[in-house]
Amino acid sequence: MTYKLIAVDIDGTLLNSKGELTQKTKEKILEAVNEGVVFTISTGRPIQGVMPLVEKIGLDIPLITYNGSMVLKAKTMEIIYSRSLMAEDSKKIFQIGSDWDMTMMIWSDNKLYSNKENEKSGHYSQITNTPLIVVKSMEEVEAGVTKFLWYEDENKIKEFMPDLIGRLNSKTVSVHTSRPYFLEFVDSMASKAIAIEKLGEVYDIKREEVIAIGDSYNDISMLEYAGMGIAMDNAPDDIKKIADYVTKSCDDDGVAHAIDRFIFGGKI
Repeated sequence: MTYKLIAVDIDGTLLNSKGELTQKTKEKILEAVNEGVVFTISTGRPIQGVMPLVEKIGLDIPLITYNGSMVLKAKTMEIIYSRSLMAEDSKKIFQIGSDWDMTMMIWSDNKLYSNKENEKSGHYSQITNTPLIVVKSMEEVEAGVTKFLWYEDENKIKEFMPDLIGRLNSKTVSVHTSRPYFLEFVDSMASKAIAIEKLGEVYDIKREEVIAIGDSYNDISMLEYAGMGIAMDNAPDDIKKIADYVTKSCDDDGVAHAIDRFIFGGKI
């Protein structure tokens, strides 16, 4: 099979455990693009959290952001696909989070809102390089919500998950963790798989011609969708089980290894 598109998650996948893009991985990406392969970053991060990495790679590439809620081109910022949560779902998520005293991060129109100004929201604002706007209700959020994120202790999230799932509309809201302490909510028609499908329409690339590489639960949809779903060696075992192939860990240039094997037919 000749693969024409590679979609790669960021944290724990493209970057090593120190948050670094290694020279070996960067060079392998550039080699693949030079061969005509479309390379896209597929992440839960907002645009602001992706652009520094795009600049390091040095390419004008399509981006899948907010776990598939917004797909756009890096250079022109032309939006290819976008989905927002329904207003009633946003209000319900905010209300439940308030009842349970969760720290909530709300992305709307590429602006960052939160119900709290504390260590968690301050840290999230810092890592996403986005100023924080504190609000007391959803009425203060100007536009539709691209993504909700609850930033809380892993055990607290696990404790409330069964009740949460029962209170949300599973037909309109998709819920998953990107990190153990990040619980994310997006529209049910927003996923990394749907985003890749939309890119395939733009670039005339079939599903079986796609490679997807990831390490976490928000990567499941694209790993199952792609012709070749690749899990990192540092991924949880249940992520590895659904993958077609398990590459090396993020600290052993697993993305570079996968590109070399499936694009160039070699081994590193």
